[in-house]
Amino acid sequence: MPDFGRPDWGFAIFAQIFPKKMISHAQLSKLTALREKKFRYKYRQFTVEGEKMVVELLSQRRLKPLQVFATEVFFEKNGPILSKIGERAQLVTEAELKKISALTTPNQALAVCEMPDSPPDCAKNLENGWHFYLDGIQDPGNLGTIWRLADWFGVPNLLCSPTTADAWNPKTVQASMGAFLRVGATEIELDELLKTTPPGLPVLGATMDGRDIFSEKKRFNGGGLLVIGREGAGLSAEILGKLTDRVSIPRDPAGGAESLNAAIAAGILMAVLKSRP
Repeated sequence: MPDFGRPDWGFAIFAQIFPKKMISHAQLSKLTALREKKFRYKYRQFTVEGEKMVVELLSQRRLKPLQVFATEVFFEKNGPILSKIGERAQLVTEAELKKISALTTPNQALAVCEMPDSPPDCAKNLENGWHFYLDGIQDPGNLGTIWRLADWFGVPNLLCSPTTADAWNPKTVQASMGAFLRVGATEIELDELLKTTPPGLPVLGATMDGRDIFSEKKRFNGGGLLVIGREGAGLSAEILGKLTDRVSIPRDPAGGAESLNAAIAAGILMAVLKSRP
């Protein structure tokens, strides 16, 4: 293996050791297929795009990067870190990157990563802190933003209903801004989850007719589940029947908005629940 940390490191050195390869038809077909959920789960792989997130992916040990496709600019800036995957780093042109990218404007690098297994203890210690449970969130951008919120608030695992969008959708991963590297994501029915939690675990649902979270905050000092529902439709009838309390964010009398975006509501409610007395 060459010394990628040497002072005279540059793209020319890498090009001599790992010459440019065209993306093969088989690679193109598979990378395109990974945009669809059924193929992500068939291969147990997903894609990560953008310089910052690919560098973060290569710098951590939680998830396994399988291959990186990157431009000359990326290689010149990140040669030492690419040495970790050696010949699994492939130089591509901007035109080739555009063919395999799920983004409108590709950004220097795309990585293929092994999908992690869901943690077997996803219900562990739910009573010792607040956790998100997402009921039918459909928009990948909203899902990714809530994933990012979980990362911000120190929530270790994002719990999702089977009707929620796929966590490993390229748009979700992109919107998470790297949260997928630190916070797990588990698909699980609420009934199944509650079977393994302590009796009386608070299950708070965000609804329009719930208790004012600001005035009722003292009632919720421990931990439990904060359930966020689908954009527009709210929580499903089945989930509403499982709640121990309904909470809401009061609207100012002068306000005219009918509702809040799911991710915005999730951030406000979690901030109140996690705030110190």
